[in-house]
Amino acid sequence: MKRSIYLLLLPVLIASLLLSSCMPFRRPAPQGGAPAIPKSIFRGNRQEPQLKVYMKDSGQVKTMDFEEYIMGVVAAEMEPSWPVEALAAQAILARTFTLEKITQGGVPSRNADASTDIEEFQAYDASRINNNIREAVKRTRGMVIAYNGKFVKAWFHANSGGKTATALEGLGFNRVPSPYAVSVDDPASPQAAPPDQTNWTATFTTTELKKAVQDVGQNPGTINSIEIAEKGSSGRATKLRVGSATVSAPALRLAIGSTRMRSTWIESATVQGNRVTMKGRGYGHGVGMSQWGAKGKADQGAKASDIVNFYFQGVTMHKIWE
Repeated sequence: MKRSIYLLLLPVLIASLLLSSCMPFRRPAPQGGAPAIPKSIFRGNRQEPQLKVYMKDSGQVKTMDFEEYIMGVVAAEMEPSWPVEALAAQAILARTFTLEKITQGGVPSRNADASTDIEEFQAYDASRINNNIREAVKRTRGMVIAYNGKFVKAWFHANSGGKTATALEGLGFNRVPSPYAVSVDDPASPQAAPPDQTNWTATFTTTELKKAVQDVGQNPGTINSIEIAEKGSSGRATKLRVGSATVSAPALRLAIGSTRMRSTWIESATVQGNRVTMKGRGYGHGVGMSQWGAKGKADQGAKASDIVNFYFQGVTMHKIWE
């Protein structure tokens, strides 16, 4: 009897093996369910939290619904006239970013969960909220992304220049693992962005550059040269040799001004007399979602979930309140 059963099942087993051998390999999905809403703002299962938000303009702490706060963040961080799906992707990241920061303690110096001071949290501008923003936030209400059951660090930047960076490469970040922030080819970013948002040239005096190097803890001596000492997988500089000092490229960018040295994807750097000229690609640290890339993908018909899953790989998406 057992032999006859095995003979009957043999064709099914063979077909199953053949089918599985033809299927493409997929990275196993990470384990873990939906992340928990931080206890400090928890109001009940699947209930929208309220936030205490430090308002930089007034110096006051204002209590508001979580989704109301997210509308102001998306309006400030992305152009409100852009496609709704790009704005919706930004909303998912803004919501995730906020919850991850609150999980880490929020803004204790302000006795608040969040802040409108961009040096402490995210940008916020309620005056820019329009129907696009409202629709984007409504479509993604309560939606966040997680990895292994924890909120991810939902990084974003203006323009990848054509390829995103890992957290270590673009930010010098290695405090906790971030395997979801991978380097991906991103042609939609330079295609969607105007040329001056992809290619940049910046000029500094050697005095400015020396001070920036000193601010990150090194002494370059006389600056007669600047060169890339080390690159990451995307082509961005991770270390720069400035005079006699070797410094972290992400740290130097912040020290000298991230709106002037727009990225660490440096294509050339020269010193002539007391002037230093750099040329590069992209705008921002290059980690996570490119905003211009999100716009480009939305223009091509991509949904918010497609955009987020392109830039953050191996993550799971959850709706944690109604």
